[in-house]
Amino acid sequence: MSTDLTATPQAGAEPHRYADALLAALSTEAPPPPPPPGLAEATAGWLPPALEALSALVRGEDALEPLGRAAQHDGRRTALFLCLALAAAGQGDRIHASWFGTAFGDLSTDGPVTPGQRALWLAAARGAYGPAGKIFVLRKLDAVSVSETPDPARWLRALAPDEPSIVVPPSLTDFPEIAQLPELARPVHAAIQLSRLRGRCVEITSVREDHDSAGRPSRLSAQDPEGEPATVLRRLIVSGEVDEPAHSLADYLLADLRPGSDPRLAAIALHVAAPTVRSAAENLVRATQSAPPATVTISLLGHDVVLHPEGPDPASLSAAEKQLASESVPARGLPWPAYTLFALGAVLVCAAFLVPALPALPSVAVALLLSAAGAYLLWQRRAREQEDADYVAAQLSELRELADGAVWALHEYAREADKRAQTAASDLTELTRLLRRGPRAG
Repeated sequence: MSTDLTATPQAGAEPHRYADALLAALSTEAPPPPPPPGLAEATAGWLPPALEALSALVRGEDALEPLGRAAQHDGRRTALFLCLALAAAGQGDRIHASWFGTAFGDLSTDGPVTPGQRALWLAAARGAYGPAGKIFVLRKLDAVSVSETPDPARWLRALAPDEPSIVVPPSLTDFPEIAQLPELARPVHAAIQLSRLRGRCVEITSVREDHDSAGRPSRLSAQDPEGEPATVLRRLIVSGEVDEPAHSLADYLLADLRPGSDPRLAAIALHVAAPTVRSAAENLVRATQSAPPATVTISLLGHDVVLHPEGPDPASLSAAEKQLASESVPARGLPWPAYTLFALGAVLVCAAFLVPALPALPSVAVALLLSAAGAYLLWQRRAREQEDADYVAAQLSELRELADGAVWALHEYAREADKRAQTAASDLTELTRLLRRGPRAG
């Protein structure tokens, strides 16, 4: 553990220089240096006698007298210093239970967690004080109820972040627009969330502690980020100020539960938040058990159709068919061009017989050509009308097939819903078992 204090304004003070040397030696398992001659006579504050006591403790000597002098100056800072320093040295098992209680203090739901409390919390979670230290922190956290938090979904989002995308169940693969209906999408989404929550809890509770070959408490990492035990220890030695508030208890627990956090911290946080997590899981189970709606209105080929379990609603299907037929056939009007050609042909025939000046045969031939052109235009119109009729019939047939298929898809969705509810109940049972088991003490 890096404990370079030479860059601080108090680096020239003898206690600080000795603290630097002592902690550096402890972090590398080197023999502790003897206290400087004037340390025992120093009366300025709690740090000199606390350093003397720490040196005696790691050498296996009696530290009662310097401990008493340090506690007279500041018992809580002395206890916090000894707990963090011995943890950094990998000798957390030398800590007396009363020191841990004095250093940790009490927690509250509304009050903030101090950096010193968080440092002890982190060290205990990482095994610096052995099983006893973890049990102590668990009891302190258990004494503060976070189940009063009015938003269980907040804890659910921390454990298993939600993915807002629409999930289409197998039964609705051919009708993805039905899967987007809130009353049908909600149970599917809840089942997926519950499965993800169970997987996250299995991941957290499956973590096992690492111990050395002698079964000794773990040594804290030498490269601790800001806010970690080593940082708090440095600040305590240099300035003695570790009482400034950090974050609330709920904020720390939520951060520890998020994916990617330290699994040992996550195990403790899950144990503390277990009632709230179970409440969130029960809400998800209730969501998966909601019955599908009796009627569903969906858009088929751009027209709303009401679906019942026994089939499409006749009235809505008939209205959709009428709208589809009217929209599929263009308004063509009367075949005036063909009628005009027929009229001209008739006029020429009459003129050929009534007007002697007109040649009869050419006039009749032109009249026949005009009539043939008119007949061709009528034939084209009849062909287009037949195409329109065939298109409308195909559209109406597709509409009916889609309506029937959607009804069968809803029946299959109902069968899936029963299986989904059973799976959710099984997930809740397993989740409850995991929450009751809690974190391993060591």
